[in-house]
Amino acid sequence: MRILNRSHIPWFLFVLLASAAAGWIYVGNFSPARLPAGAALPSVLIQKVSDHRSIGGTPVGLAFGIISFAIFIFGVLLSLRKRLLLWPIGSVQSWMRAHIWLTLLTIPLVLLHSGFRWGGPMTVLLVVLYAVVMLSGIYGLILQHQLPAIMKERLPAENVYEQIPYVRSRLVLAAEQLRDDFLSPIPSVVAPVVAHAVVGEKPIILLADAASEADLAEFLERQVLPYLRARRGGSFRLSDQDYSDDLFRSMNLSVNEGYRDQVAAIQAWCEERRMLDLQIRFHHWLHGWLFVHVPLSFLLLLLTAWHAVVTVLYY
Repeated sequence: MRILNRSHIPWFLFVLLASAAAGWIYVGNFSPARLPAGAALPSVLIQKVSDHRSIGGTPVGLAFGIISFAIFIFGVLLSLRKRLLLWPIGSVQSWMRAHIWLTLLTIPLVLLHSGFRWGGPMTVLLVVLYAVVMLSGIYGLILQHQLPAIMKERLPAENVYEQIPYVRSRLVLAAEQLRDDFLSPIPSVVAPVVAHAVVGEKPIILLADAASEADLAEFLERQVLPYLRARRGGSFRLSDQDYSDDLFRSMNLSVNEGYRDQVAAIQAWCEERRMLDLQIRFHHWLHGWLFVHVPLSFLLLLLTAWHAVVTVLYY
């Protein structure tokens, strides 16, 4: 989701004003002498004297904590809302905007709830877990804001992610077919099906050159097919753009001129494999952070509930 658009302005203003109001209430209750003249809290916002040792256990501290906890619950419900696409309660985009800005609002609320103190081991654990959840969420937001533009620039022909294994298998089959054609004892037509896909509508009719065909068959068998078949292509030298360009330039010079179209086809397959690997890598970056953010968010929600019970009953 792009955050630099007008739909986020109302949320930004709301979070700014809510943070200022929370700070005003906090200072007005715990350090009223610091408020400027004329900015004193109305009596309705001043809490009664509390015997709690921590700010988090006072009525104001509890209010900040309860609001933060409610936002945590709402944030976790976003995962459910994404699965219930026909749910009539707001669009996924509106939920996402609320999720982003309300979660950011918890930063001042959590600081005010804690009174800017670490507290005991349980509080320290909660603060560390909260920081990890927030940082992972901000990291994911930055990725979702920046990566689509980068992907559009570097992936001119993006495939549906679920179809990538099928596309890779088609590349392997095409390379195997071309290799088998070169090894065939009947050299009348060289890979007409492959030539259709890469060169044009007409099959390429060649006078066979045994040396060129042998070189290309060996090249396919030893370098291209292992790369196209590999589960992870990054460990192969053909995954390097510069190396691949130099290698295919050399192949063009070493084979008969009539086989240049086949060399171009093989190079296109390797280029497509690199693009597929790049798309997979971008996909992992774009979604991998959720494997940290989501489970830790649920854990934060559970520990916060326990923290609230302990605070109310024992402090």
